[in-house]
Amino acid sequence: MRALSVRELLQVWEQGCSQSPTNRALTLLSVACPDIAMKELAELSIGQRDARLLSLREWTFGSHLVSVVNCPSCGDRLELNFSIADICTASEIPPPSTLSLKQEGYLVRFRLPNSCDVANATTQDAVIAQQQLLERCLVEALYKAEPYSLEQLPKGILDAVVEQMALADPQADVKFALTCPACQHAWKSVFDIVSYFWDELNVWAVRLLREVHVLASVYGWHETDSCI
Repeated sequence: MRALSVRELLQVWEQGCSQSPTNRALTLLSVACPDIAMKELAELSIGQRDARLLSLREWTFGSHLVSVVNCPSCGDRLELNFSIADICTASEIPPPSTLSLKQEGYLVRFRLPNSCDVANATTQDAVIAQQQLLERCLVEALYKAEPYSLEQLPKGILDAVVEQMALADPQADVKFALTCPACQHAWKSVFDIVSYFWDELNVWAVRLLREVHVLASVYGWHETDSCI
């Protein structure tokens, strides 16, 4: 993986304006990893993908991050200052292709979600989206050696599968434990590197193009004169 040039960043931004968040992430990585096929990038676990995006973000905008969140109770704004090292949890050892859970007579084999799975979870409902992800990631489910479908598995088993997924791929689920100084409400806030990086890239690209336009107007440059 390598850093992107200014021209490449602008090309990614232009292409990503019409893409979903998942495809934006893959577009960024495909340019930064020209020796890796798009299919292979799409099959990385979400944690593996996000670890690469964190590295790319550091090479692009530095290691320091600032995020603003609103308290869900009183609406007060909290500013978070942290570094990429603070949230980087991924191991250099890739997770196994298949994991298994044995509990209460059940044997469930499953894999970790990847970008293809997320792209196919088409609903905004978190519960339904999780169900869709589990359906795609389920390899096999048995109860006392008898095949079971996902719908037949009890909630406790499904919760255990989700928990094991999170433990196996911690970079996929970065959360901050926060307490609002105004009302003392405590909650966990999810940090999504895909949306964060894209928002930064969008602000940077719009500002850069505006500055180029101003300079072009002042000096009478033409599009063919641009060095970007």
